[in-house]
Amino acid sequence: MTEPKQRLLSLDFFRGLTVAAMILVNNPGSWGHIYAPLEHAEWNGCTPTDLIFPFFLWIVGVSIAFAMSTSKSDPAMHSKTIVKALKRGIILYLLGFFLAIFGKLMGVVFDGKSLIEAFQTVRLLGVLQRIGIVFIISSIIFLKFSNKAIFRIFISILAIYWALMTFVPVPGIGYANMEKETNLAAWIDRAILTESHTWASAKTWDPEGVLSTLPAIGTCLFGILVGVWMRRKDIDNATKVAWIFTAGIAAIILGLLWDLQFPINKSLWTSSYVLYAGGLASVGLALCFWLIDVQGYKKITTPFVVYGLNAITVFFLAGLMPRVLNLIKINNTDGTKTALLEKFYTTFYTPYFSPVNASLVWAITYVLGFYVLLYIMYKKNIIIKV
Repeated sequence: MTEPKQRLLSLDFFRGLTVAAMILVNNPGSWGHIYAPLEHAEWNGCTPTDLIFPFFLWIVGVSIAFAMSTSKSDPAMHSKTIVKALKRGIILYLLGFFLAIFGKLMGVVFDGKSLIEAFQTVRLLGVLQRIGIVFIISSIIFLKFSNKAIFRIFISILAIYWALMTFVPVPGIGYANMEKETNLAAWIDRAILTESHTWASAKTWDPEGVLSTLPAIGTCLFGILVGVWMRRKDIDNATKVAWIFTAGIAAIILGLLWDLQFPINKSLWTSSYVLYAGGLASVGLALCFWLIDVQGYKKITTPFVVYGLNAITVFFLAGLMPRVLNLIKINNTDGTKTALLEKFYTTFYTPYFSPVNASLVWAITYVLGFYVLLYIMYKKNIIIKV
């Protein structure tokens, strides 16, 4: 996303660990056989998997603080930096849109389906789209506002979103409804995106929807505030770590307390979820920073640094590969055809492992396979900047 001029090995490590985990949970061998920690919470609540996306957005915020601080201090550079941020954000959105429409376009090419229908039913928002939108807005806020103002904006976002979700009545339903299809965010998704352009698994709401993008910006601003603190030259590293760790623990506690009234929920990206996930990310990076950049424990960092340096590239390729493999059909002896992805899985994995372990081993193979590609890029110093 953004390459900090003052690089932190711990930040690359933490980003790489997050992306590798994202690829692991997004690519099981079978969606029907997954270990519980590798699944999202059904609705309210939080599993380890639910922490991955907010961790990444939080890291984007830290990276913004490192990459754009020089521009922030020079108003003459603001316009140029904002244009770059707009370009990057738009590219990210288009990459996500390409993944969303890829299968439909292949249907147009190979099955004679309508191109108009492909665009009429494509999902407009998603993970990469959200990253792009949040990156643009957060970059502008960072450049145009003081650090104290950014903190006030962060608090205001959490409070405004809570008020909207709690006190604004949903047309035809009423107040304070936090169920999947009847909350305010779901209603706005249907009103703006329409059901034809929401998440295919739900149709009536989108986990990366319109209104929930607001608190997602809050997650990125949380990371910016931590990044600003980490860049300070007037305090020593031990003090930096102590304060980040303390702030993280405080955010976790506040998130858990707020959960009693405004439940922690990834799909709605609730304010309590922003605090809880952001607090855990703060504790995680503080620990990584102290061990890796301060104490110098760097021997085990390479595998995840490799992932962290080309995070968006590997995430995009990991999303594209199964789509391509599912297009390739293998002829069976009975005359039917099976997708190459399924054929490979049922031939080399399911006969040798239990269903849930076959699914996990497949996902691990996926992560290791991409590591080989990324390691080659790392050794050749190839970093694809989006």
